Amino acid sequence: MGRTEGTAPAARQGQGPNRRRLLGGLAAAAGAVVVPSAATGCAAATDPVSATGRAVARTPAAERADTARPLFIGTYTSVDGGGKGIGLATYDDATGRVTGTGTLTGVPDPSYLAVHPSGGALYAVDERADGAVTAVRLPKDGPPKVAGARSTGGAAPCHLSVHPGGRWLLSANYTSGSVAVHPIDDSLALGERTDLVTHSSPPPGPGQSGPHAHQIVTSPDGRHVLAVDLGTDTVYTYRLDTEAGTLSAVSQARFRAGAGPRHLTFHPSGRFAYVACELDNTAVVCAYDPSTGRLTPGEPQSTGTGAGTSYPAQILVTAAGTFAYLANRGHNSLTRYAVEADGARLRLLDTVPVGGDFPRQIAFSPSGRLLFAANQRSGTVSVFQVDADSGGLRLSGDPFASPVAVCALPL
Repeated sequence: MGRTEGTAPAARQGQGPNRRRLLGGLAAAAGAVVVPSAATGCAAATDPVSATGRAVARTPAAERADTARPLFIGTYTSVDGGGKGIGLATYDDATGRVTGTGTLTGVPDPSYLAVHPSGGALYAVDERADGAVTAVRLPKDGPPKVAGARSTGGAAPCHLSVHPGGRWLLSANYTSGSVAVHPIDDSLALGERTDLVTHSSPPPGPGQSGPHAHQIVTSPDGRHVLAVDLGTDTVYTYRLDTEAGTLSAVSQARFRAGAGPRHLTFHPSGRFAYVACELDNTAVVCAYDPSTGRLTPGEPQSTGTGAGTSYPAQILVTAAGTFAYLANRGHNSLTRYAVEADGARLRLLDTVPVGGDFPRQIAFSPSGRLLFAANQRSGTVSVFQVDADSGGLRLSGDPFASPVAVCALPL
């Protein structure tokens, strides 16, 4: 693996994320562009009391206000029919109803979003040829505010995550096949990049011109950082120096040639991870050793989407570790798996229509009661109620219209 230290930008490879955008198509759905509301959480629900001491009947509007929580929606701003920035909305955690509240402008191509552990800020990739990451402050008593951007040193960053300690932002440059580290200061703003590592080995897989870093996440115990690379069919494990903000290579997990691993998620036990493989339309259960950071892929498993063309996008597992869900672009469905053998096995249950076109990303609400699917081509966000006992999914009303919706972040 090659390394570029400090703040020197890496040479661009290719012309940005054109392949990724064309794969997703161009949507033309329109959303609200009024910008009031802040990203505030919901207060505890208590019944108002009149001067006589009697409880006052609650109006439907008051009930909605008590359960409204913030929702942020990522998009592409540089495509026809795209958004103007980060979409702002609220959702009802009981019903799944989404209400648009505006748009935060000034963030170009914010195709993936992540929140700081404190809830005081979120971060967006700027998925462009000159890649960057942008910090957005989330005041408790006002609207969100852009707090500056920093170069990722690579092209087309498509994923980012915050290290659990809250001091480091990790990002993946798709076109360049590199991963970057930025410090987060006490105000939750971003400092200059402290490291940049390019995936130079193994060589690209079939049909790939180079590495394509697609995701970077921290293991549940915080000891290791894992980067998923679609171009090299490899998941790289690193150790993050939490004082210097640098990455050191630990191991590589190689998937079968042409699999195209895209995103992984960990089982709550921290002993297994599930990988969505975009190019061969499979899911893979991997054993994970927390002490060494080594990931060991198992046999590819069916997504239940049949013989047609489909591209698995993202996989999630419930907090209880009992069910997993996989978003399938092309088939336009969510695969539901039962998680068995303490996380070691996925059993295919069924596929559920997603209610939109090309589900690019999925996310649980913090309560786990809702699952959000961002549908890129239809420009919608579908919301499902999740049955904790059966893992069943039930669509909560009509999908919410949002231009070229590629990421939904419910807080």
